[in-house]
Amino acid sequence: MRPVALTVAGSDSGGGAGVQADLKAIEARGAFGASAVTALTAQNTTGVRDIHRVPPDTVASQISAVCDDLPVAAAKTGMLASADTVETVADALPAVPLVVDPVVVAQSGDRLLDDAGVRAVRDTLLPRATLLTPNVPEAELLADTTVEDATDMRRAGDRLRDLGADAVLVTGGHLDGDPVDVLVADDATTFEHDRIDTQTTHGSGCTLSAALAAELAAGTPLPDAVEAATDYVVRTIERGLDLGAGDGPVNHLGPLHTDADTARTADALTDAVRAVERAAPAGVIPEVGTTLAAAPDGATRPAEIVATDGRLTRTVDGVRAPAGVRRGASSHVARLLCGVRQHDPTVSAAANVRRTDAALDALDDVVFLDRTNEPADADGTMDWTADRAMRTRERAPHAIADGGAHGKEPMVRLLADSIDALENRLLALACAVGERPR
Repeated sequence: MRPVALTVAGSDSGGGAGVQADLKAIEARGAFGASAVTALTAQNTTGVRDIHRVPPDTVASQISAVCDDLPVAAAKTGMLASADTVETVADALPAVPLVVDPVVVAQSGDRLLDDAGVRAVRDTLLPRATLLTPNVPEAELLADTTVEDATDMRRAGDRLRDLGADAVLVTGGHLDGDPVDVLVADDATTFEHDRIDTQTTHGSGCTLSAALAAELAAGTPLPDAVEAATDYVVRTIERGLDLGAGDGPVNHLGPLHTDADTARTADALTDAVRAVERAAPAGVIPEVGTTLAAAPDGATRPAEIVATDGRLTRTVDGVRAPAGVRRGASSHVARLLCGVRQHDPTVSAAANVRRTDAALDALDDVVFLDRTNEPADADGTMDWTADRAMRTRERAPHAIADGGAHGKEPMVRLLADSIDALENRLLALACAVGERPR
C-alpha cells in the first residue's frame, strides 16, 4: 500500500511553497499527500500580500476527515498562523511520526507567526515532534541562542531537544560558506553540500520537511530519511525554475524527470556505442581509451550522467567496449559535460578522442586550452576545462582540444546536443582521420 503523509500548513497562491509545495514533494518522494489548510495567503515570489486564517475548528475538522478515512503514516506542520491553531493542531494530530517545520518568517521576510504563536510552538508542538527542522533564524528564536557555525547549530539542537523534540535538523543555508545541516538526535550528524549559485530557492524549507514526512511515512530510518530528503531538495534547487520577479521556486518534479529519462538515455547511448564498435574507428581512440557520456533530461551532476562502463579501447579486431552503459559510470567526461551544461544546457553528450592534426582539421568549432596553465588548486581538471572553455561563450563549441601536460595525454573532447549528433561527429572524425592504429 502506498504510504500516506499529511501536511498541515498554509497555502501559497504562487504555488512554490506551503501546501502546494508540500503535496508536490510528498508525491515526488513516493507517498500520497493529504492536506489540512491553516491559512490562505495572497502570495507570490516577491512576498505575502494578505493572509486569511482558517478557524482552528475547521483545521481540526480537516485533520479528522483525512485521518478517519486514510491510513496516515506520518505528518508535517508548516505555517500555523496563530497560537490557537498551533494548540488545536497539537491536539488533533494522530500519533504518527511528525515533522515540525516551525515556519515563523517567509523567505521574503514577511512575519507569519506572532510571539504568542512562537510560544505555543515551543510549549505544545515541540513535545510532539519526531523531527524539528528549523533554519538558523528559527533555531535562534526557539532556542534563545546565537547560531554562527556548526557547533552553535548542535548546541541549539540540544536545547530544542530539551524542550521535547525527539530530534532536530538545523539547516545551515543562512550561514556563509557551503551549507552544513546538523541532525541532533542521540548523536550529531552533519550533512554537507556545495552552495548552489542560484536565486531559485523559494519553498525549499517546506519541500525539505514534506520530503522528510514522506520518507518517515514509508518507514525510512531517521538518518537515512534526512540524507534522502536533503539530497532530493538539493536536486530540486539545482533545477530551480526562473519564474517570477523574486526568488523563483525549486523544481519539485525536476529530479523525477531526470530519473525517468535515464532509461531512454541509456538505450540511445548503447545504440551509439554499438555503432562505434561496428565502425571500428581505431584512429580516434586515445591511449587512455574513449568514454561516451550523455545527460538525461535536466541532469546536473556526474552521478546522473549515463556513460560507458569502462572505456572503449583499440583491439586487434577494431574497437571494443568492455561492458555496457550505466548511470554514474564516468567521473572525468561526466564532470566536463556537467560543467559545460552549467553554461549551455543544450549540450547533452560528450566523448574524448585522440588528438591528431587530421582530427583538428576536420573540426570547425574548437576551443584550444593549455593544460599546463591549470592551477594546482583547481577543484577538478574537467571543472577547470569546462569553465575555461566557456568563459567567453554562451554556446558550447563542437570540441575542446588541449596539448596535454605532464602525465596527461593530448586530447580532443567532443560536445554535442544529442547522442545521435555525438555519434555522427565521432564517426565523421574517424573518416577524416583515416588511419586505424592497432
